[in-house]
Amino acid sequence: MLRQLFILILVVTLFSCKREAGPSDIWEEAKWITYEELPDSLKIIPAVHGFGNHLGEKGLKRSVVPLFRREFELESEVAQATLNICGLGHYEAFLNGVKIGDSFLAPGWSLYQKRQLYNTFDIAGFLKKGANTLGVIVGNGFFNVTRERYRKLVVAYSYPQLIFSIEIKLTNGKTLTIVSDDLCKTSSSPITFSSIYGGEDYDARLEQPGWDQPGFNDSEWNNPVILSDTTDMLFPENDYPLKIMEEFPVQKIMRTGSGNIIHDFGQNTSGIISLKVKGNKGVQIRIRPSELVDSTGNVSQHSSGSPYEFNYILNGNGIEEWQPRFTYYGFRYAEVEITDPEFSERQTEILDLKLLHTRNSAPVTGSFECSDSLFNQIFDLILWGIKSNMASVATDCPHREKLGWLEQTYLIGPSMHYNFDIHSFYKKIVMDMMDSQLDNGLVPDIAPEYVPFKDGFRDSPEWGSAAVIIPWQLYTWYGDKEVLKTAYPMMKKYVEYLKSKTKNYILDYGLGDWYDLGPNPPGESQLTPKAVTSTSIFYYDLKLMAETANVLGYKKDGSAFQEYSEKIKETFLTNFYNKESCEVATCSQTSYAMSLFTGLIPEPDKPKVFQNLVDLIIKNDYALTSGDIGYYFLVNILNQFNRHDIVYEMNCRDDRPGYLYQIRKGATSLTESWEALPNLSNNHMMLGHLMDWFYSGLGGISQETGSVGYEKIIIAPHPAGNIKWVNCSFKSVKGEITSNWKTEGNKFVLTVKIPQRTSAKIIIPEGFDNSVPDIYEIETRKAIQPVFENGSYKLSPGIYRISVNHN
Repeated sequence: MLRQLFILILVVTLFSCKREAGPSDIWEEAKWITYEELPDSLKIIPAVHGFGNHLGEKGLKRSVVPLFRREFELESEVAQATLNICGLGHYEAFLNGVKIGDSFLAPGWSLYQKRQLYNTFDIAGFLKKGANTLGVIVGNGFFNVTRERYRKLVVAYSYPQLIFSIEIKLTNGKTLTIVSDDLCKTSSSPITFSSIYGGEDYDARLEQPGWDQPGFNDSEWNNPVILSDTTDMLFPENDYPLKIMEEFPVQKIMRTGSGNIIHDFGQNTSGIISLKVKGNKGVQIRIRPSELVDSTGNVSQHSSGSPYEFNYILNGNGIEEWQPRFTYYGFRYAEVEITDPEFSERQTEILDLKLLHTRNSAPVTGSFECSDSLFNQIFDLILWGIKSNMASVATDCPHREKLGWLEQTYLIGPSMHYNFDIHSFYKKIVMDMMDSQLDNGLVPDIAPEYVPFKDGFRDSPEWGSAAVIIPWQLYTWYGDKEVLKTAYPMMKKYVEYLKSKTKNYILDYGLGDWYDLGPNPPGESQLTPKAVTSTSIFYYDLKLMAETANVLGYKKDGSAFQEYSEKIKETFLTNFYNKESCEVATCSQTSYAMSLFTGLIPEPDKPKVFQNLVDLIIKNDYALTSGDIGYYFLVNILNQFNRHDIVYEMNCRDDRPGYLYQIRKGATSLTESWEALPNLSNNHMMLGHLMDWFYSGLGGISQETGSVGYEKIIIAPHPAGNIKWVNCSFKSVKGEITSNWKTEGNKFVLTVKIPQRTSAKIIIPEGFDNSVPDIYEIETRKAIQPVFENGSYKLSPGIYRISVNHN
């Protein structure tokens, strides 16, 4: 088994196709096949929000989770072989009994009526002279969500379906193509229920050993139904696949009042279980995962969607191992209930139970650690919120919704890009937004838009503006000008849509500063007028559109966007700004921070407006009140004005809602609400913007305004509070940037690494900036005297140690 796994890792290569759509000859002979066809009268497109109890017969029937097999002969050894494959909603493929690749929930999900993703594998190492068999199992995913157990929505594009094409070149020079057609065979699998929202059931008594290997007797299997579906919507998947990334063994075992066992894995995260068991045939094991345990000692799915279950029925053949294939959930705990219908004397033994963390396998690019253990805990809290919601889309939560809510994508994006290579991930989000954009220009709040929500939950400017901001972020982070070109029509069309929604140049609708801390339970904005947040983000969109148009050479567009933005600014100041007192709207944290960050405040007034913000924070004893939208701008404007002491004070206490408050309540991943309310999700990433400050504030790693792809780096570390040292590293598109610093008595010592093809400005922190630093290059061990101008030292690529005395 280990040898097979080793060979598999060596051999399997998932191609990263650069073309947008595969050439037509890839699928020329291939057909979409299925176990059974869903009648048009039972299809549900678009999805219906909620349980769908008004849908009559639609969505009631469980789909068969089918097995497909295709056996074929090769007359000589294989020189080259490629498999192109798509199974909707998701598939796992095997050649001669060995799984191809290690992806989970492949392919990624998309707006299926416009885009269906396929994967390409080099499979030469799997094939041999003689008989070979391709075996595929296909599950539902977001392609088919039935009205059973928990569901956020009900949708039915079709029952699970498959298409594949194998191109083979033999060593004797001959070529052949094996495709999905009526020569394939199909049967039901042991998966008796599978739902992306409701869980998965597996009956091991229904297993058919050898089904994916040559020589298996498939005489009782059926020929598949051939579908007439087009292949025009098949596109190569270019993002990193989801994978099982970490394993968590049981940390603690508890018992419920009813006698069931609760396993605590110690970490709330996205994933599935791995079960190892021994017992009698027919024994059923029911596993209920949950984020929380309630006050009575029972697992609670109140915050995460109920009921969700993993169910396994034993075949009784010795030690059995199982893990779900086509679903996942967010959980820390798992309640295990064992039912033996025969009441046999032989007791069922749970030999092992693990939590397998699944996520997008984007490579890690960053690391952060500091001397303050509490801030390290905050870092981990936010990081687990991010990791748990990196799927095929950037989800809001890994359980109850699993939807791509767009506001968090651009707000948490800076934090994410420091930790992971999200270039491909965010390009996928751009494609999802383009596919989901309506004819009138609206980019809805979620993408892919499976279900049209109502009011602000479909159309909120702070959400849809991801259509403008994310392409620009990808350009600045990765130097990807191509994504700007591709997305520009969507960006322009969305801004034109927002124009049509203004009244006297003001936008006043949407959700506003979602989940801010006001007098009422969290929800739509309480402390900041929606007109402030929606108009501010619209103004910011226009500024970015002007810059984008100029980068792409659309000078006329750029001038038009700039001109319109000035009208927005003038009207905003008239409606929401007091010139004499420099107060903005309701004087909330978000009102001040957002208008400052986006550039709405006149330049001469910025210091006074910022001081008003600082005074407000101090007056409120450094309490957090801004929400999902506002907190990003608050952290960033405090960072820009070098008030890191304020950021520290706002986040160093656990006696009121905030990060440490969540940790004190037992959270191990970032929660949906600042208060870590038990009736809301306890695994969200939307409030995680302090992560950005860890890297750009404490670590001080950023790039100059106008720099693209980290060509012109800034390293400006900022000690704050009781933090005595920071180790911070970020692998940019140009290479690794490091900022490690420590205070030693009256000295500040900084070690930096600057990658090739860049330059860097080093800014000595306040308190040490009046002294002349000693700087030497570590590799050559030579002291250097860099140019000092405009408050910074300019360094070329290399590794340097900088030591400076306190003023």
